[in-house]
Amino acid sequence: MALSAEDVIRIGNLARLSLTPAEVVELTDKLGKIVGLVDQLSEVNTDDVVPMVHAFDLQNVLAPDLCSPSLSREQALQNAPSADSECFRVPAVLG
Repeated sequence: MALSAEDVIRIGNLARLSLTPAEVVELTDKLGKIVGLVDQLSEVNTDDVVPMVHAFDLQNVLAPDLCSPSLSREQALQNAPSADSECFRVPAVLG
């Protein structure tokens, strides 16, 4: 599939790009090569390839949740510009 200059201008408009005529010519060539490479993929026989979501067989990639020591409430509030005995105090944002 070859791209025309009109295709590139339309893609540029969709991407909210203001392209000069020189950029349209350059991008028509570059994007045409990219589309040609993607078209080559349609020629590959994938009948025996199992569909997959990820290239590697991943299990749980998240670290386990572990309890660990943290600051006490007093330590967390000691450097606050304004706090009461339990919470940070902030200016009202709704009025």
